[in-house]
Amino acid sequence: MAAEPGLGLDELVDILKAAGEPTRLRLLALLAAGDLTVTDLTEILGQSQPRISRHLKLLAEVALIDRYQEGAWAYFRLKGEGSGVALVRDLLLVADGGDAVLKRDAERLSTLKHARSEKAQAYFSRNASEWDELRRLHVREEDVEAALKAVVGSEAVDGLLDLGTGTGRILQLFEGIYERGVGVDASRDMLAVARANLDRAGITKASIRHGDIFNLPLDGRQFDLVTIHQVLHFLQQPDAAIAEAARMLSPGGRLAIIDLAPHTLEYLRDEHAHMRLGFSRETMADWLEKAGLSVEQVVDLKPETDMDRQLTVTIWLARDLRQAAVSDASAGARALARAGRA
Repeated sequence: MAAEPGLGLDELVDILKAAGEPTRLRLLALLAAGDLTVTDLTEILGQSQPRISRHLKLLAEVALIDRYQEGAWAYFRLKGEGSGVALVRDLLLVADGGDAVLKRDAERLSTLKHARSEKAQAYFSRNASEWDELRRLHVREEDVEAALKAVVGSEAVDGLLDLGTGTGRILQLFEGIYERGVGVDASRDMLAVARANLDRAGITKASIRHGDIFNLPLDGRQFDLVTIHQVLHFLQQPDAAIAEAARMLSPGGRLAIIDLAPHTLEYLRDEHAHMRLGFSRETMADWLEKAGLSVEQVVDLKPETDMDRQLTVTIWLARDLRQAAVSDASAGARALARAGRA
C-alpha cells in the first residue's frame, strides 16, 4: 500500500483544529469503531442532534469522515485512508483508554451495538429455516469457503467489495488480506445482520452500504477484489450485475463469483425466488468476457453421495484486462523508442 502524502501547513492546522475539540474528538473515536447515525451519536454523547450534526459537518469539511445515505438514515464513519485520517488514528492511539469520558462513550457504544445485534439476530432467526434448507442442497458451506480462500489466495489487497453481502460473511472470511472492505446489499434487514456480525467480530476496517447491485453507490476502479456470493441466481439480468462489478475493479483487479451450476430443481423458482437455475461455464465466461474480464480459474464443488445434496457450487475467478493492456502499450512504446534509436 502506497504511503500517504504529507500534509501542508494550512491543511495540518485545519485538521488539528477540527479534531482538537472535545466533542469532535469523541465523535472521531466512536466513528473509528464503525458506522453510526446521528441518532446513535446523540444517544451516546447525550447532546442535541443539531449540535452533533454541526460537529459532523466540520469533520466532513476536512475529509476526516464519510457520510452515506441509507433510506431515511444517514450513516457516518471515519474515512479509511488519507493523511489526515492517519494523523487522527495516531491521536486516538495515544488517548488514555481509562479516561472517564472516553470510557463512558465506549460503554454506551457497546450497549448500542448489543441492542443492534439482538434486533438483527431476531430477523436472522425468523429466516434461518429457509437458509438452512438451501444450504442442505449443496456442498457444505465450510467446504465452499475453504475452496474460495484457496482460489483467491493470501496476497494482500487494498480494497475488497462484497456485493449482496448478506450476513457479511465474506468480509469476515477475508479480513486478513484487505485494508478496506465494503459490503453492499439491497436488504436493510440483512445490512443490520451484517453490521452486527462485524461488530461481534471486532472488524472496523469494513463498512456496510445499502445499494442497488446494478447501480452501485460507489466510484469505479477502486477495488482490487470484488466478490458476488450466491446472488446472481436471484437476478433477472445477472450479466448486468457482472458488468457493474467489473466497473468497480481497479486495473488488474479480480472478480470472484460463487454460484450454482445448472440444475433442474424447478421448485426453487416458486418457493425461494430463484430467477435462474444455475449457470454454465460457457454462459458465465461469455458474460465475463463482455465485461472486459478474463477467466483465470473455474472450480466445481460437487455434492457428496448424500441424496439430499443435489446442487453443484461453482467458483469463477476472473481478472480485469486493463493492466495487461497498459503493459502491452508500454512495451510497444519502448520497442518503438528502441527502433527510433537504432
